[in-house]
Amino acid sequence: MHRTYTVTEIRDENYRTKTLVLDRALIAKPGQFAMVWLPGVDERPFSIAAASPLTLTVVAVGPFSERLHQLGEGERLWVRGPLGQPFELPAQPSGKRLVMVGGGYGVAPLRFLAREALTANAAVEVCIGARTAADVLLAERLVMDGAVVRVMTEDGSRGGRGLVTAALEAAVLEARPASVYACGPVPMLEAVESRCLAHGLPYQLSWEARMRCGMGLCGTCEVHGRRREGWLACSDGPVSVS
Repeated sequence: MHRTYTVTEIRDENYRTKTLVLDRALIAKPGQFAMVWLPGVDERPFSIAAASPLTLTVVAVGPFSERLHQLGEGERLWVRGPLGQPFELPAQPSGKRLVMVGGGYGVAPLRFLAREALTANAAVEVCIGARTAADVLLAERLVMDGAVVRVMTEDGSRGGRGLVTAALEAAVLEARPASVYACGPVPMLEAVESRCLAHGLPYQLSWEARMRCGMGLCGTCEVHGRRREGWLACSDGPVSVS
């Protein structure tokens, strides 16, 4: 069932990303997603960037997300959810070191997780990967939240030059974390998984995939990656725990 929400605040995060703050909460956990509907336009899935109030961080990558960018304060959208399997913090997170890895707009749900972990007195380090400095997402906000942030850009225009997995490797070698969390493109997640297996670390991965129904009925979001062939991101995931 869809519920009606009203946009109360719009924040520009970078040149192609806006955060929409809505007028009320949604009971949800980090890593879950919601189906967002605009009548006469379409319905698409979005990670939940915060639950109280419901907040969506939207990257303009197609007609629907571009239409969301055109919404103004006071305009309405419709939400179905929360859906999917969430991230889980350690049973007693206080004092534990957690490393999070976000590639591109995969950083958005990790901020929700980071804030939950920091509230529980965990030490949080976030490795952010992007193509260029202009593509870096939410780094300043995460620092303000209290996280340690490492940035990697493919062209070296901000932070280190290279892939975000290099930042993960440095973070792991510096001090062994209690767990690793990641969200981003499939090749990045597979590289994170390989490093976690090599170091014997527990890890949780949030898989990106195209979705239509959000409930495991249509099969559109099947993940085609090693170790998870036939796995549906919407119902089996999006988060896998290992």
